[in-house]
Amino acid sequence: MKTRYTPIDKNLFIKNRRKFVQRMAPQSIAIFNSNDIYPISADSTLPFQQHRDIFYLSGIDQEESVLVLCPCAYHEEHREMLFVRETNEHIAIWEGEKYTKEQATEVSGIKNVYWLQDLERILDRVIPQIDNIYININEHYRAEKVVETREDRFIKKLQKNYRGHTYLRSNPILQHLRSIKEPEEIDIMQKACDITEKGFRKILSFVKPGVWEYEIEAEFLYEFIRNRSKGCAYTPIIASGKNSNVLHYILNNKECKDGEVLLLDVGAEYANYSSDMTRTIPVNGKFSARQREVYQAVMNVKNESAKLLVTGNNWYDYHEEVGKIMTEELLKLGLLTTDEVKNENPEFPAYKKYFMHGNSHYLGLDTHDYGILTEPFVPNMVFTVEPGIYIPEEGFGIRIEDNVVIQPNGEPYNLMRNIPIEIEEIEDLMNSK
Repeated sequence: MKTRYTPIDKNLFIKNRRKFVQRMAPQSIAIFNSNDIYPISADSTLPFQQHRDIFYLSGIDQEESVLVLCPCAYHEEHREMLFVRETNEHIAIWEGEKYTKEQATEVSGIKNVYWLQDLERILDRVIPQIDNIYININEHYRAEKVVETREDRFIKKLQKNYRGHTYLRSNPILQHLRSIKEPEEIDIMQKACDITEKGFRKILSFVKPGVWEYEIEAEFLYEFIRNRSKGCAYTPIIASGKNSNVLHYILNNKECKDGEVLLLDVGAEYANYSSDMTRTIPVNGKFSARQREVYQAVMNVKNESAKLLVTGNNWYDYHEEVGKIMTEELLKLGLLTTDEVKNENPEFPAYKKYFMHGNSHYLGLDTHDYGILTEPFVPNMVFTVEPGIYIPEEGFGIRIEDNVVIQPNGEPYNLMRNIPIEIEEIEDLMNSK
């Protein structure tokens, strides 16, 4: 079955499964479900998005799929199994091509592929042999659990049918494994960043006073999709003027005016991996003196804080140091006074008035990807670097964001190194129409 993106070498998924199995307790089985296709109303549905965990472990990008890992199973054919929806000519006519067993093996490297209808029968044979069942609950620190997922329903059924077993959690293992990227994953993320670069360069010659935010969004989408992306990795933020002070502004329905800045938080996905870029540009192609001053301050924070994303540092120490860097820049801008800093509440430092979000997050298959915040940084972790200064009283905010890879030694490698970022470069490109 063909995907929009270039096929990924199945050896990546073989490696990922091997790493997961090595961390499983003895006498255990682990089960992973695909996502649902979520309904809207009547017979309408949202476009399918695969659960990132089953994709990470198998490469299977199709609904109604189940991965089963049971390295201790007596029969070899039960140690690594993939269950996919049975296809036929009728399904192919109405819904399009689905995986055959042979195609599923080619994508995943899993030899033992069964139709989904055989899942319960085979589990009834295998689970009595083992003691522990790994279930996959979403434990991401930012997760909002308001929808019952296919995985949730499956777990309920498991716990009803197999009450004497010990249930263990897959997520802590995946939080660690997925936070450290394989070289193949970094290559895919570089592709997503390269597509994002194409979109940004396109809009630099498009933006001018009188253009609407949604028109800019459309230009990004056009460039993303024509480069084999499914679109944006997350809901894009196209925020002009005072909207640039709204951290998650997604209405994108305002006309861009002369003299305003335009904050663009947009990233392409590629093969389910995310890029996450923010750039702030002048609508008329020329920053005002004050906009330049604030922009350069944000750049200073970005450049200095990126130097802290090194092996051995950790999440909490990193953000504490970033706060100090930002405080110095805000003092220079006259936005904070030394008395405000001296008398600040340690629980809410003075800089938070103008920089209220985190400076970095893990990036990968999810835009806010897996990663255990208490673990030290190690090579091949991928982070955003995204400082911002938001000044509602002056009518604008500026945020700048790159995506970087932790290196074994020295400063991180910037996946967005080719995306225009310096003031002069942006102004030159906008005025060379």
